[in-house]
Amino acid sequence: MESGPPHLSPVPGTEAVPHHHPHPGVPGMHMPPQMMPMTTPVGLQAIYQACRRLYADQPNPLQVTAVVKYWLGGPDPLDYISMYSNPGDPNRGIPAHWHYVSFGLSDLYGDGRVHEYTGPEGPSGFGFELTIRLKKETGETAPPTWPAALMQTLARYVFQSGEESNQNVLCAGDHVSWHNALDSSESRIQHMLMAEDPLLQSILSPMGTINFIQIIGVTAEELQAAQRWNGPGILELLRNVPVAGGPWLLTDMRRGETIFEKDPQLQEVVERGIETEGSNLSGVSAKCSWEEMEESREEREESEETVRQRITPHESEQIKAELRRGLMGQHGSGAAGFGTGAGADWTDHVNHNTDRERKDSLSSSGSTEEVKPGELQRSQTMDAVHVKINKEAGTLLPLVMRGRLKHGRHFTFKDVSGNSAITFVSPRVMGAIADESHPYASRGPWLQVLIPEDFLEAVIKDLEELSNTEELVVPKQYRWREKGLTISVLPDDW
Repeated sequence: MESGPPHLSPVPGTEAVPHHHPHPGVPGMHMPPQMMPMTTPVGLQAIYQACRRLYADQPNPLQVTAVVKYWLGGPDPLDYISMYSNPGDPNRGIPAHWHYVSFGLSDLYGDGRVHEYTGPEGPSGFGFELTIRLKKETGETAPPTWPAALMQTLARYVFQSGEESNQNVLCAGDHVSWHNALDSSESRIQHMLMAEDPLLQSILSPMGTINFIQIIGVTAEELQAAQRWNGPGILELLRNVPVAGGPWLLTDMRRGETIFEKDPQLQEVVERGIETEGSNLSGVSAKCSWEEMEESREEREESEETVRQRITPHESEQIKAELRRGLMGQHGSGAAGFGTGAGADWTDHVNHNTDRERKDSLSSSGSTEEVKPGELQRSQTMDAVHVKINKEAGTLLPLVMRGRLKHGRHFTFKDVSGNSAITFVSPRVMGAIADESHPYASRGPWLQVLIPEDFLEAVIKDLEELSNTEELVVPKQYRWREKGLTISVLPDDW
């Protein structure tokens, strides 16, 4: 936590501690003691009561508190993080653990000091609080405080990037790439999935609804499976593997095996899921380029010269905005978003079985500003194109075809140097500049390649060998002359 060492204190009771309650609406202005309200703010009280229903024997758990509250200029958005001791359920194989609950992503006070009050019908603040269930170490008598620091970091991200659009609200099924052990150890648990807390149900406070979103620590392999398939599917697998989470989805920082090492057949479950349900991975950063084939360029007559140029940061934002608005995938709703970790992947967001796509992990900082369709240069169509892509990204092409396009979705490769972007689209994608009459269309350095359904199966069959990464030797070229499409997979250092 940026505010210094965590400050531990008992949970406030029904009698408020004076410094918790500055003058309503005036940050930093404190009322005289004789004017202090004597009741806990209603948002706080709603969460306390939900916790007390689970932990009646722990009315005053230890808390990590922000030394300087966010509404007084402090860096930490969560005012408190309560830490409860949960005995688990030995009969169901659920071990004893620490249960952490945040206070601050929802509206705790209702006076505008942090969140705008919008009434009880909608979400309270961002509409959720975070929880973690951390398996107890042998002989451990006090809860570690690193989960509280982790929760503060996630909360800062939500506040800093989500206040304008609410696009970074964390929901069940989301994933967060972290690329470091969550407790800064040598653990394999280096990433996170989000789920609904199994015991803390949604509550309705006077400021609106509050959901409790539980953080689950996962390995790199489990995160990758969630990206390639979807978060809810992997959560269900974790629930069925006691050492990897179990029914209550506990995080065990000493877990040394992935669910796929524990049960190799689970990898087949993931592959079947991709085949039947599609993939939530909607794009990656890659080394890629494209060019119009010579025969197509000679046949096309233009009155002015076409200028190819590097993608500017503004154009990059326009591409993302058009993907969010126009390339809506199935059911015609949603938006594509940039994704996780080092900015290498983008994924769809799954929220309570809706099919919208949006930003769901923690490394994107792009603007969500909408642009008009005509702003990103004018479109042009071509009869034949040559797509070039590096080996690492090229191995995803089978997934792109059978996990995305076969299910009516789209997938984008964005060049790491910013020189180009290539989006493969299905005919069922709404808002694409490419269509079945003109399957290759560009807008500046951004190319869209539409693969018709009667062509898709042939492409899947021809590209399937790219899935065998261990035996794959590049360069490889795939050319469908009658379709005017050539794809070259080149060494990563080309």
